[in-house]
Amino acid sequence: MLVHLSVHNYAIVEHLDLELKRGMSVISGETGAGKSIMLDALGLALGDRTDSSVVRLGADKADILASFDLDDIPDARAWLAERDLDTEGPCILRRVITTEGRSRGYINGTPCPQGDLKALGELLIDIHSQHEHQSLLKPDTHRRLLDEYSGSQDLARQVQLAAQRWRQTRQTLERLSNSSDEQRARHQLLSYQLEELENLALAEDELEQLEQEHKNLANAEQLLGACRQVMELCSESDAGNVLSALTSSLQRLSAFQNQAGALGEAANLLASAQIQVEEAVGELNRFIDHFDADPQRQQALEERLDAIYTLARKHRVQPTELVSLQQRLLEELEGLNADDEALERLTEELAANARHYEEKAGELSRIRQAAAAQLSSAVENEIQRLGMPGGQFSVTLKPAAEGDYPPYGLEQVEFLVSANPGQPLRPLAKVASGGELSRISLAIQVITAQTSRVPTLVFDEVDVGIGGPTAEIVGQLLRRLGERGQVLTVTHLPQVAAQGHHHLFVHKARGSDETRTAVAELDGSGRIEEIARMLGGVDLTEQSLAHARQMVGAAQS
Repeated sequence: MLVHLSVHNYAIVEHLDLELKRGMSVISGETGAGKSIMLDALGLALGDRTDSSVVRLGADKADILASFDLDDIPDARAWLAERDLDTEGPCILRRVITTEGRSRGYINGTPCPQGDLKALGELLIDIHSQHEHQSLLKPDTHRRLLDEYSGSQDLARQVQLAAQRWRQTRQTLERLSNSSDEQRARHQLLSYQLEELENLALAEDELEQLEQEHKNLANAEQLLGACRQVMELCSESDAGNVLSALTSSLQRLSAFQNQAGALGEAANLLASAQIQVEEAVGELNRFIDHFDADPQRQQALEERLDAIYTLARKHRVQPTELVSLQQRLLEELEGLNADDEALERLTEELAANARHYEEKAGELSRIRQAAAAQLSSAVENEIQRLGMPGGQFSVTLKPAAEGDYPPYGLEQVEFLVSANPGQPLRPLAKVASGGELSRISLAIQVITAQTSRVPTLVFDEVDVGIGGPTAEIVGQLLRRLGERGQVLTVTHLPQVAAQGHHHLFVHKARGSDETRTAVAELDGSGRIEEIARMLGGVDLTEQSLAHARQMVGAAQS
């Protein structure tokens, strides 16, 4: 529960420190004194939006700090533990707003985004305000309240997520399906092109080898003639050849074997040249012996090269690029095959998502059906107690429109009411007057708050438009809620104020040059005087004081 609230330089509040207790705490004060300011400040600590205008005039920043005892809030303790924000002692939420418009949030001293403050705040406090009267006219609010009453908020979120997953899967499936005709045509073309390339079976370096062999065969006569002429010059000519000349030269120099220097080096070079010429002649002999000038081989080479060049022209690539082209086409075809597999997988996934949605939505429907009857009866009893005798209230469930899986479940929720006996049940927006809407809203808020897992409930002037004996019943309802946890209620009704376990009085403290808001906890006599003021105006009389004592005594008994 909320144990401490500290507000500095917020609106007209210079400094405010409040210690808060279990039970029902009433907040009262004159109009314009700032009763709702402290609750607005609390809302900032819980992640509400704001701007620099909330900073008190003359100050550089507003600073709000709220401390909570989490002994009875396991969900909040788990939330903090998941984020390594849990500490010993109270949980402290802090919000700082500067005059430049910057806002900083802290949880247990650790900086955090506004969204984290809001998420944790929803586990700590449930705030009800008079503005909820208007939101009660919206069917979305009806569904939310029914789910809160039945404790099925988590299940409702699961249904929403299931619907979202189903919708996303269907969109992906449709996108692939719409392109399937084009893909099938592309698949057929790629398969044909790959078949041609695979039948060609071009090896990595085959083209270069084929071209060289074809060139050799095309010039066979010239090549063989050149080889024979070289052999003639090197070793076979009787008129003189290279080998015989080298041999003769070495013989002439051998007579001077002991000569050193340049002459010896020249002899060595001639001997080396003789060896290399002999090896060259051997290579030429082997080439001539193994050279096959087969015309059929030449024709086969020409046919093979023609097939390669033709296919390259068809694909508008160089012949040397055919191997890499085949690899690219194969990868694209495999991608199309993967898309076909994805279509099959997505179809199965869509069916599984639909089954999951139907399971969760069906479970949610059963819970809503049972809770709708209970909520109808409970609210009807309360509105009859709140000055609408004979009034009827019904929570109706209508099947959702045909079509896709709706994110809110299989039914629409609507509140129907009959304000007077004999009148048929009709939608709330078409029946209730302002005062009736206030009573119905309060009844619903009180009933749904009883099932809330949040131990601190805040009611900000929810009793607007209510008076007389009905106001006393409202006070009794709020006191009953306070006995199970903590209730903070801002009120202008003495009948409600008398029911509180504690009473906080908001007033303006006027200094020499400024006015600021202050809050005092009233003791027995101070409380009697405040309730008497609420009963009879500024001037207290014995009658109003006696009436106030009677009201407080009756509430405590």
